[in-house]
This record gives sequence, C-alpha cells and structure tokens, in this order.
Amino acid sequence: MVRRILIKQMEKYKDLIYSEADHLKGFMVLIMKPRNTGLPWTREEVRALKTCIRRLAYYVPFMMIFLLPFGSLLLPAMAEVLDRRRERRPS
Repeated sequence: MVRRILIKQMEKYKDLIYSEADHLKGFMVLIMKPRNTGLPWTREEVRALKTCIRRLAYYVPFMMIFLLPFGSLLLPAMAEVLDRRRERRPS
C-alpha cells in the first residue's frame, strides 16, 4: 500500500525530480547503478543517496520517507519509477 502511494507521488513529481537531480552531480548514475550494472549499492553510496534525497525533500516533501529508518529499502522503487529506459521499452 505504501509503495503504491509512493510510486504514484513519484510519477506525479517525476519532472521536478529529474530537473533537481540534474543539479545533484552523479545522483541519476548512482540511483540507476543496480539496474545498469547489476551491482548493489555500497553503504557509502546509500549514504550519498540519502544526502541527495535530503536535498530533493526540500522540494518534494513526500520523499522524506526515504530518510526514515529502513527507508532505503524503498530506493529500488524509486529507481524503477525514475528509469528513463522504461518509456522506450515495450512492456
């Protein structure tokens, strides 16, 4: 249920997230690392993602849930929504 609500909100604010992510150096590369390379995030990368999300949370308040304990478990859902290749792929 929570995942569905988050995905709906991320879809709604996707363009704002993209534009803000362009200002955060390496955010999109980092968030897409598991999808592009198949490698999991390291602890340092998760820390860097949380820092970027903290900045994004000033603009998109619902993203604060990612900063809560175990919020990093929702990062794959965020990567799924923000995957630009998904729009080009036939489903």
